[in-house]
Amino acid sequence: MNLDLHPEDQAFEKDRRDFLDTYLTEDIRLEAARGAGVWAEFDLAMRWQSILHEHGLVAPSWPKAYGGCEWSLVQRYIWENLCAEYGAPRIPAMGVRMCGPVLMKYGTEAQKAHFLPRILSGADFWCQGYSEPGAGSDLAALTCKAVRDGDDYIINGTKIWTTYAQFSNWIFCLVRTSDEGKPQQGISFILVPMDAPGLSVSPIVSISGDHEVNQVFFDDVRVPVGNLVGDENQGWTVAKYLLEHERGGSFAAGLKRRLSQVQTISMSKGIELEFQRKISEAEIKVQAIDITEQRMISKMSTGDALGAEPSLLKLQGTEMVQNLDELAIEALGDHSAPDYLDARYGQSNWRLGEPEDIPIMGLYLNNRAATIYGGSSEVQRNIMSKVVLGL
Repeated sequence: MNLDLHPEDQAFEKDRRDFLDTYLTEDIRLEAARGAGVWAEFDLAMRWQSILHEHGLVAPSWPKAYGGCEWSLVQRYIWENLCAEYGAPRIPAMGVRMCGPVLMKYGTEAQKAHFLPRILSGADFWCQGYSEPGAGSDLAALTCKAVRDGDDYIINGTKIWTTYAQFSNWIFCLVRTSDEGKPQQGISFILVPMDAPGLSVSPIVSISGDHEVNQVFFDDVRVPVGNLVGDENQGWTVAKYLLEHERGGSFAAGLKRRLSQVQTISMSKGIELEFQRKISEAEIKVQAIDITEQRMISKMSTGDALGAEPSLLKLQGTEMVQNLDELAIEALGDHSAPDYLDARYGQSNWRLGEPEDIPIMGLYLNNRAATIYGGSSEVQRNIMSKVVLGL
């Protein structure tokens, strides 16, 4: 495995640094730093996406034919690391990283022509209708049903933990179109406008006080058959392809930035020997995750298939996120206890400690879900036991 950057990648890194130095202004960074959710606040995310779109940088992995950058794996890794280092807003993945790739592979030419440019520009903002109250990680157990009625499907059921549904104008859904055969064989993938009659959104406020997720209800929602992506009852195949993109990406970039923040806090508070040991252990684990990601990139660049590595990284990455949150809380001590929600949203100037300490409790609370969403840790361990141990 060769981890040295080629001269062209070094030049690419310099160009991307120049871009961030120019366009990632201090006010954008400060607003991004206040957030405690998985993604940037909606207005900020759209502001940053608009800047990226103006310079053709919204979709690093998309082919140029569809308006993407068509960067190599190494270039995408460089970009993700730089964005984390600079504290750039995290644009929600549901459009660019999830729905877009699905449409490119399974969508009709009409669907591609209509939706892909609107995903890039932000004109269409997507949410994901996968999980249900009785079917979270077990998508085969979903019951939200779509019944064919002439040129339409009529959808009834509900989806839950739907991130940013309150801002979205489209939702891509897994729906049950058949009860015959294995549960996976009766699922279809369909696109639904959020303003369709009978569709409603109910907010779910997290333990941190943030409104990031929702429950979406379908009550005789009528959707044209032309909104089906792929063949009817092929949704399981489409869903697995999308999950490859949802569970992909880099953990190390964000973890290195988070580790640096924890180290800064600990230095300002004074370091006890036992706490320094915890910081050192965390640093070793973050380095291991970083090297594993680089090894994966090297493997993929040569065309080798991945085995259990994505599940390993999802497991280790999300557990490390929680580990660093706990260290940050421990380092802050009593300063982590107050509810900083008002201060994070600019409604109060009251605080203990430094401005960068404000979102730490929110991050800790929100990230308790990190080992559940995107495939729970239990699911990842099952995958690893099957792929590696043959169980």
